[in-house]
Amino acid sequence: MVRTSHVFPVLRYRNPKAAIEFLVKGFGFHVAALHEGADGEVVHAELRFGESMVMLGGFSPELVASGRTASGGTGGIYVSVRFVDGHYDRAVAAGAKITRPPEDMEYGSREYSCRDIEGYEWSFGTYDPLGIDGKVADA
Repeated sequence: MVRTSHVFPVLRYRNPKAAIEFLVKGFGFHVAALHEGADGEVVHAELRFGESMVMLGGFSPELVASGRTASGGTGGIYVSVRFVDGHYDRAVAAGAKITRPPEDMEYGSREYSCRDIEGYEWSFGTYDPLGIDGKVADA
């Protein structure tokens, strides 16, 4: 199968440096790219998790429409991981606010959900919706 398109969530944080630190420490992301402005503020960052990536930058009312996902929105990000319970422990240790503890789902996945330091909803589980070779990122 040849992939011709990709989806990369873009998140805007009020404190992007703290968000990067949290996503690396708490969720196991790795910084792939970090671009700072002359003032040292994060203009654009790319964080990888296995073969996936999120992009992020600073929050700016001019760039973000009202109804932002964080702080009470209805959206979220799902990440496929191999070892849910270990990932959960890591997120808790980093200060993630748990919204749903690890549980076995009727469709065979083990999952949990939490909010990051600025309120974005994240879910982590063993279900891989693409089912590509059954591989998921190590947590």
